[in-house]
Amino acid sequence: MKIKPIAQLQYEGISALIEKLGPVDTARFFRIFNPGTGDYTTERQRLFHESMDDLIAEMKVLEDKSQS
Repeated sequence: MKIKPIAQLQYEGISALIEKLGPVDTARFFRIFNPGTGDYTTERQRLFHESMDDLIAEMKVLEDKSQS
């Protein structure tokens, strides 16, 4: 048995998955093994630190400016 180069093995493996699962489920399958990094909750709080009241107030200011 001849050992296949890694690139060929990857190609054949991905092709087999796409054939069996379809492209969408193949992508979902790969996602299982690479869930990402970081802490979403901390990042969300850092990026979106405004409260709902702050956002509503800002929307009202923008609305008032657009009506003037």
